[in-house]
Amino acid sequence: MKKILVIHGPNLNLLGKREADVYGKVTIEEINKDLKRMAGAKKVTLVIVQSNYEGEIVDLIGKSKGKYGAILINPAAYTHTSIAIRDAISAVKVPTVEIHLSNIYGREEFRHKSLISPVAKGQICGFGKMSYILGLEAAISLVDKK
Repeated sequence: MKKILVIHGPNLNLLGKREADVYGKVTIEEINKDLKRMAGAKKVTLVIVQSNYEGEIVDLIGKSKGKYGAILINPAAYTHTSIAIRDAISAVKVPTVEIHLSNIYGREEFRHKSLISPVAKGQICGFGKMSYILGLEAAISLVDKK
């Protein structure tokens, strides 16, 4: 199944308008455009969702089994706080790639702990928009292994 769920977590709809020194000037629309272009070239279908709501993200993940070959997620602030998102990823067993625009380990100490990474296949962070591109490449490789 060459279908990947892309989840942008809270406040990522504000990219390009907030903390450019941390997240750069790229917008979520630019990221999505690049992801869709790459997916089209690789003959992969993407479903892209942005949500500020933990429960909605949990529901998306919970309904992903049998529907998607992989999940690409930037859980944003939920990375450090959401046991619910972590448990959903663990429960569905859909291969998941965690990504972040910034290097979470080079920021405030409370951002150094990811609750998601122990249940993800891997994590990519610190490369700005390129984190998404690298993450999608990893997710496609996971789908191809199936």
